[in-house]
Parts: sequence; structure tokens; C-alpha cells
Amino acid sequence: MTTRLAACSCGQLTARVEGDPVRVSICHCLACQRRTGSVFGQQARFARERVATSGASTVYTRVGDEGSRIRFHFCPQCGSTVYYEPEGLEAFIAIPVGAFADPGFPPPTVSVYEERMHSWVAPPADAEHIP
Repeated sequence: MTTRLAACSCGQLTARVEGDPVRVSICHCLACQRRTGSVFGQQARFARERVATSGASTVYTRVGDEGSRIRFHFCPQCGSTVYYEPEGLEAFIAIPVGAFADPGFPPPTVSVYEERMHSWVAPPADAEHIP
């Protein structure tokens, strides 16, 4: 079984995962753009029982467009988001793909909020595309 380690920039906050993600997606919403400082956020969703976190985190809770809350856990020292917990999906933990620092990570299979996507971005053609 594959083991992967996600970490913040300073290495203090980590999330170790066993197995493959149940979903890898990219989100083009404005909140993800602001949160990541990039043109989209990419995240992998794992079954909660397959994730072990370590280190201190500070939590920021954001209310999504549909009204549900997302609890982002970031390192209080370097500020990197390492994992988050979407309300209504308590059986899962989402981890920003960049926290794995693994260029071989599986590509996204879902692309959401494409109406806010930058014109030059080209999600994988075989991904599910959600406006």
C-alpha cells in the first residue's frame, strides 16, 4: 500500500496517508485562488482513517458558497495549509496536493467552479467538468 507524507514548509505539521486518494480535484473558485495564491486549488480526498496528522495547527473556518463550513489546518509557524475538513464529509480529510511535493501525484479527475477558471488553464480533458 502506498504511503505519502504531506508537510508544511517548515516540516512541523504533517499528514501521513496510506493508500490512494478517493478523489483528486481542482477548484477554480475565488476563495481557493485567494487561499493558495494561485489560479486554482488542487486537493486530494482521503478516508479519515487512512490519515495520521502530527504537529500543531491553527484552524481557519471558512463558509463555502453553499453555506457549509471548511476547517483549514495550517502551520502556526510557516502558514502552510496541510489539511482540511469539509463539513458534511466528516469521513474524509482533504489535503492540498502541493503539500505532498510529489510531481508524480495522480492527476485530477474532477474540475469544479470552471466558470471562474482563468482562460489559459486547461484541466485534463477526461476529468469531470463542473461549471
